Amino acid sequence: MQKFEFAVPTLFGLEGIAGDELRRLDMENVRVENGRVLFSGNESALARANLNLRTGERVLLVLADFRATTFEELFQGVYQTNLEDYIPKNGSFPVKGHCLSSQLMSVPDCQAIVKKAASKRLGEKYGISWLDEDGEKYQLQFSIMHDRVQLYLDTSGTGLHKRGYRAVGNDAPLRETLAAAMVMLTRYRGREFLWDPFCGSGTIPIEAAFIAKNRAPGLNRRFAAEKFAWMPESVWQEARSEAFDKEFKGNYRILGSDNDPKCISLAMANAKKANVGGVIEFRDGDATKMSLPSDSGILICNPPYGQRMLEQRSAQRLYADMGRHWKFADGWKKYIITSEPEFEHYFGKRSDKKRKLYNGMIKCDYYMYTDNSRRKEK
Repeated sequence: MQKFEFAVPTLFGLEGIAGDELRRLDMENVRVENGRVLFSGNESALARANLNLRTGERVLLVLADFRATTFEELFQGVYQTNLEDYIPKNGSFPVKGHCLSSQLMSVPDCQAIVKKAASKRLGEKYGISWLDEDGEKYQLQFSIMHDRVQLYLDTSGTGLHKRGYRAVGNDAPLRETLAAAMVMLTRYRGREFLWDPFCGSGTIPIEAAFIAKNRAPGLNRRFAAEKFAWMPESVWQEARSEAFDKEFKGNYRILGSDNDPKCISLAMANAKKANVGGVIEFRDGDATKMSLPSDSGILICNPPYGQRMLEQRSAQRLYADMGRHWKFADGWKKYIITSEPEFEHYFGKRSDKKRKLYNGMIKCDYYMYTDNSRRKEK
């Protein structure tokens, strides 16, 4: 098998978690950088990363890495890349990318140059003057940052946060990769009661069920590289078989509740589609009024933010109500994500720890209340 270099983009704040995931998958040469994780591996590593990663956004195969401050340098860098090893004669190879803090900052112009250089290289290698591009898709991506160009082949296709279970979300769905990271940061392994009192379309409980069962999140979907001419089908079969063999069987206590019956119906449908409907209970209920479902457990939630679904003052009142209702829930560890900078003030208690995360483009803090032996009232 060949040896490749891969890049896994992540949401900001999740790089370290994704890096730990790759190390647990026994990937080689894992390096964590801002906004991404790099690793080395063969075709099997490509398939296993796509199937098993919970917090990575996609798996990109690094084709080239060079410096360019002019369009001619960009052209030559792409032209000198052995693209024929990856893209067949009839392969379709659209180009997309981004530029940041570089001499080359026009994305459309850079797209055109990359496409022109790739077309010339492939045309010459295949001895044809026109590429029909009527075959399978081989998505090329480029990143130009600080005049450093990296050219990639996207092996995932649709982003890895698309697990295949959520066709429609609620008004403000939480990205699956972020939900998985939030659960992983609680160190939940399926032994404790886990409750999401603002479950919406069910993303956090579903990701928690995947983690409890050790289910690979990509088992219900397909990936772009499954259609690559140079990827043996047996590699994917072996990776899926390995993932199935590692799945746990057991009884888990996972509850999702929401005060919107439509959200509960949607969450139940999503959980059923994800094949975890049997291990999650969903209930109608107001988080600030309903009784605690157990004496102890992990409470994890993504309540409405003022800038998303409620006015800021309404959100602040909600946080105060949450704080009063859960004030004596000492058997529960609480994990709450919000963009409200004064959340602790309204909630009425300082967190034991907080971590900066991004929900899409919204900068948030993840407040962790884990020390139930003492209360730190403000």
